Amino acid sequence: MKVADREKTAERLLKSSADKFYDPEVDIDWSAPLVEGKFFVPEHRISLYGTSLYDSLTHEQRIELSKHELASVASVGLWFELLLMQMLVKVVYNTDPTTRHAQYALTEVADECRHSTMFARLVEHVGCPAYGPVRQVHRLGKLLPTVGYGPAMYGSILVAEEVLDRLQREAMADENVQPVVRMVNRIHVLEEARHVRFAREELLRGRAELRSFELPYQKWLLANVSMMVTRSIINPAVYAAVGLDPVVARRAAMGNPAYQETMRWSGERIMSFLSEAGLVGKPGMRAWRRSFLIG
Repeated sequence: MKVADREKTAERLLKSSADKFYDPEVDIDWSAPLVEGKFFVPEHRISLYGTSLYDSLTHEQRIELSKHELASVASVGLWFELLLMQMLVKVVYNTDPTTRHAQYALTEVADECRHSTMFARLVEHVGCPAYGPVRQVHRLGKLLPTVGYGPAMYGSILVAEEVLDRLQREAMADENVQPVVRMVNRIHVLEEARHVRFAREELLRGRAELRSFELPYQKWLLANVSMMVTRSIINPAVYAAVGLDPVVARRAAMGNPAYQETMRWSGERIMSFLSEAGLVGKPGMRAWRRSFLIG
């Protein structure tokens, strides 16, 4: 895969960032009320959709579950963006700050700060807890900026960003989804396109420079972080909001063919890219299967 010149890419991304960016405090009307009867994610993307547990819920409970699942996805996205910012700052720490590459990395950190604030405001606006990942994953996440580097670091960023990106692209076009959610998704999708371009090119450069003995670790780390991300998107605590046992509902969701297919669908583009880059394989295939990103 051909990689563009690093400084030229960074220069273009800096110009794009200056020309087109959003301020969620200004560009989103947080005072607008929620629309009664609309879902918060497309109904067929709810983790229990198609299960007997879902069939047992009333229409109102299904909307309520979609609201809490949105809050979980947004707060887990915020958590991962905090990790991403730490990793980008580590890159800049070891880079000449006068390069366009370092300056774009700092610009991306600024973007992610706004996105994190936007996700926090969204969770607050819909009136849900900021679920985030379960405690064990939250603790493990602290290690990622320390142990992550090279292709695995950028690959992990891409899995989180591109899985969420595809879900958001679908939701922002769905008129049955709350308008405020669609606007948040639209802003995030437009700005994340730059971040994806940056991370994809950095991954390819890192892959080309990788020494052969480092490759197994990179594959293993990428697979396991990806599994941690995809299995953390829905915090089991959301199910209690509609009167379901979190343990039972979590088991039903993880075994739900429709939800597994949602994860595979959302990860199609990034998994094709990672496979072509030679980063999907042993050791790590068990984690990839458990992530639902591959069959």
